[in-house]
Amino acid sequence: FLPMKRKKERIGRMLQMHSNNRKEIDEVRAGDICAVIGLKQAVTGETLCDEKNQIVLEEMNFPEPVISVAVEPKTKEDQEKMGIALGRLAQEDPSFKMRTDEESGQTIISGMGELHLDVLVDRMRREFSVEANMGKPQVAYRETIKKKVEQEAKFVRQSGGRGQYGHVFIKLEPLDSEKETYEFVNKIVGGAIPREFIPAVDKGCREQLEAGVIAGYPLLDVKVTLYDGSFHDVDSSEIAFKVAGSMAFKEGALKANPVLLEPIMSLEVVTPENYMGDVVGDLSRRRGVVQGMEDNPTGKVISGEVPLAEMFGYATDLRSATQGRATFTMEPLKYSEVPQNVAEAII
Repeated sequence: FLPMKRKKERIGRMLQMHSNNRKEIDEVRAGDICAVIGLKQAVTGETLCDEKNQIVLEEMNFPEPVISVAVEPKTKEDQEKMGIALGRLAQEDPSFKMRTDEESGQTIISGMGELHLDVLVDRMRREFSVEANMGKPQVAYRETIKKKVEQEAKFVRQSGGRGQYGHVFIKLEPLDSEKETYEFVNKIVGGAIPREFIPAVDKGCREQLEAGVIAGYPLLDVKVTLYDGSFHDVDSSEIAFKVAGSMAFKEGALKANPVLLEPIMSLEVVTPENYMGDVVGDLSRRRGVVQGMEDNPTGKVISGEVPLAEMFGYATDLRSATQGRATFTMEPLKYSEVPQNVAEAII
């Protein structure tokens, strides 16, 4: 029984896995790990339980993807098969996402790192016999604002018959919150803007937030306060206020010291001691900050922070610098401001 979906599942067989051998079993006890065959509706992270004793175990938290690449099928026949294959892979792996880029029409797949995406493309070839080419990886940059500004925007359009009229005053400021990346506050008093148009202003701001203001990347940590405006009895509409909200957000954000943010990864490299100098030097070249070194039985453990943009191809470079003896792990840590010279190249 699936308590989250309130649906029943039929389990065909239960198997115990030993690397690539499997053995059929009749029962599993607490703490056992088994594979089941025949699930139709269950997805990764769901609980299966007895219908009479329902229980929902805590869901796993999956981090947001940090690296995106474009994939395209090698032939026209593969196009449809690739869509189905990616859909199936995304269903079973929640840390993998796929989307179609509206501007370029490309299929973009996002995951936890280069190796993750390489394995997925390899699985498409093995399991679904779809040949695909991977493009150059793209980094998920973000934007934010540094100072507080107030901005007015008026959208007036008069074209035979009913016109459009929306007029708003908003205040933009950096948002200091652990949970939210965007907050909209309505401080309209005395009906300066009718209540039914206020969600439209919020929607206009959100759309502009997603579209970005300096390089087309979504903005983070912005608080918008709508504090004044005006309306027209006949010409005002939701669309007019949505456009006015979006215009005010864009103009205001451009005045509020917008900066580009890049994903910073927390990195740990385990390397034999005699290669340590090379590894640390290479990290510094990649704009990395080494934060600690420890000894462990397999060599030195170097921990630090490195911008994701500098980490493409790192697995290969690290192997060749250390004759294949060093290993590394990295995971997303935070977003931080891109240095000016690098930001100019991106924009």
